[in-house]
Amino acid sequence: MPQANWTMRGEYMESCNCDYLCPCIYTNPQGPATHDHCIAVMAFRIDHGQSGATSLDGLKFALVIRSQRVMADGDWIFAGVVDAAADPAQRQALAAIVAGDAGGPPGFIRHNLVGDFRGVEFKPIEFVTDGFRRQLKIADVAMFEIDGVLSRNRSGEPLYLDNTGHPASRRLALAQAKELRVTGFGLDLALSGRGNNGHFAPFAWSG
Repeated sequence: MPQANWTMRGEYMESCNCDYLCPCIYTNPQGPATHDHCIAVMAFRIDHGQSGATSLDGLKFALVIRSQRVMADGDWIFAGVVDAAADPAQRQALAAIVAGDAGGPPGFIRHNLVGDFRGVEFKPIEFVTDGFRRQLKIADVAMFEIDGVLSRNRSGEPLYLDNTGHPASRRLALAQAKELRVTGFGLDLALSGRGNNGHFAPFAWSG
């Protein structure tokens, strides 16, 4: 088996404009979103990562998506953001991954579902985890804040969806958003106090 060119693992979080619970996940994703389009921001913090000889440890990136009402129909708008803290070699490696040029899950998305690729930008990314709260800030692109939906069985754990086909993880914690704003890449979305959908999970990718 050929060795992967890159690997990474860390933490992922996202929010989208779908009402909680987003139907895209549990319909594989054949069912309609709750609005005319699904606009989603998926953010990733790489705790350990390598692309060839280049370390990606500690860097962050995000994927910005607008799908048709049925995600599986394709024709997505798709764009990426790479951590401005990356050095030149890291920027080159991570931009290729985020754009889908280096395979892996972003490559599958780019080459099977995207009709309008709007490029990769380099921005500071603030990725905050605090218990079951998650917060993302990318200046001039997107921000969201989500809270995990805790189970009432007193386990101290959130509810989960398991065995999903989601690109970030098969097992996703459920969350609801306090706020979601998307202003980059020609998109315009502002939601506050709606309790719209969110997820978080560990992730592990390779390509």
